[in-house]
Amino acid sequence: MMMSQDNSIIRSIGLSIISIVILSIGFIPLLLYVKLLIIFVDIENILYWFLLPFLISIGFMILLISQILFSGLIIHIFHIVYEPGVYPYNIREKNVFRWMLLCTLYTPARKLMEIFPIGGLKNFYYKLLGMHIGENTLVGGVVKDPCVTSFGSNTTMGEYAIIYGHIHDYSRGTITIRRVHIGDNCIIGAGAIIMPGVTIQDNVIVAAGAVVPQNKILESGKTYAGIPAKPIT
Repeated sequence: MMMSQDNSIIRSIGLSIISIVILSIGFIPLLLYVKLLIIFVDIENILYWFLLPFLISIGFMILLISQILFSGLIIHIFHIVYEPGVYPYNIREKNVFRWMLLCTLYTPARKLMEIFPIGGLKNFYYKLLGMHIGENTLVGGVVKDPCVTSFGSNTTMGEYAIIYGHIHDYSRGTITIRRVHIGDNCIIGAGAIIMPGVTIQDNVIVAAGAVVPQNKILESGKTYAGIPAKPIT
């Protein structure tokens, strides 16, 4: 028992150290940018103060892009993904540790993407994280578990929609991870919630604010609305 606790503590410390190091490295391009400004910009020149808002905006964009690209490349190169299943919510479990690590690296970038529009870079980032995205597909909202989520072609996910690939059962001390698949030519309305294990077939519309419960299959060509989501056409 003592050895198990020691292993959990070591893994927790390791997770924190890895996350801090990777996120800190993502600040290096911003620090270099600030250093260049200090060297080449004359702060006593009145023109500098007119340019300051633009320089700050450029700094934010540098931070956004560097954090996204660096965290995405680390996740992709080291293949930090997890598999579907039901696991004890314990850091000693391999898939749970990977889930925690990916969440730690992915969440700051995801929050930044919610604030700043970055267009096609968002899809590129999701692909680095292992998510399949078809052609001409717009992924708005929030995807909690990219590596177990897939989108077909010509599909739109509206703003504030959320897709979950995991769910906790605190009474049993478990975490359940399930794949979510969204087909071709689908529309996920703004504010809709998609739970783990959902399959949305081709040509489906999920109305704004609808909640699709776990493991549900939405049949091709239908429109679903409500809580829980039910076919209305």
